[in-house]
Amino acid sequence: MSVRNVTAQPSTVLGRQLGDELRRYREAAGLSTAVAAEALDCTKAKISRIENGRVPVRVPDLTALLHAYGIGDDAVLKRLTTLARSVNPRRREGWWDQYGPVLEDAYRDYIALEAASDSIRTFQSQLVPGLLQTPAYAWAVTVASKAWRTPDEIEQFVKVRAARQERLTAEQPLSVWAVVAEGVLHQRVGGVDVMRAQLEHLVAMTELANVTVQVLPFSRGAHGGMFGPYLLLSLPQVSALDVVLMEHPTGHIWLEREPEVARYRDLFDDARRSALSPDESVARIKRIAVSEEFTA
Repeated sequence: MSVRNVTAQPSTVLGRQLGDELRRYREAAGLSTAVAAEALDCTKAKISRIENGRVPVRVPDLTALLHAYGIGDDAVLKRLTTLARSVNPRRREGWWDQYGPVLEDAYRDYIALEAASDSIRTFQSQLVPGLLQTPAYAWAVTVASKAWRTPDEIEQFVKVRAARQERLTAEQPLSVWAVVAEGVLHQRVGGVDVMRAQLEHLVAMTELANVTVQVLPFSRGAHGGMFGPYLLLSLPQVSALDVVLMEHPTGHIWLEREPEVARYRDLFDDARRSALSPDESVARIKRIAVSEEFTA
């Protein structure tokens, strides 16, 4: 399986997303790479590199290409401009910039892609998904990771997670569908009080129309998610590419090729079919939260 490890350098995921969209707009307009090259007064090879995500696109060039392709929608221009700036480390702009040294390039890439996405599907075998964590739970997880050592660094990272969660209640909210292994609900992250509050928070989050939580119970036995957690991110355009993110202690791995991503779509579909229904899952979470395990 081909993977792309982005811990050492900025991810190409955003560039590939932008390039793929520009290619689709060009093809929809019935234009060749030669015509696109004339719009930028460049070579056809440069257009190909842009569409393959191998070179960044300056905002003036992006505007010129969209004009040539007959795209006059301001919302499209704004979204692709944000994506273009996210691709170029020198031009990255976003609320996350204020957290500076706390965030590595790989995590900045993830936040930028999450900000551009409209839905996330995730399977988690060890942790409550970050977008659904309480501050106390997030603090305990961050301390345990040992990636951030000072109280100030930990506090800043927890604030980043809280800022990401604002997408869940925004005017155009991010859709989150999470399948969590039952063991996640019993792991006493931060202690009994922190974990009970986390379980109660999970239940509260499911009241949002854009949040679905399912529990994969112990009784289901062996399943495809046993090999590790993952996230599937989808951009709002039907033609956009989904991408998969897998995290490990020393960084992140992106899967971008369609056959690989399709495999994880199948894994997620299998997980949600094997899990308790959303209503049954909420009932299970409530039952665990009030059990002797968390009330004694």
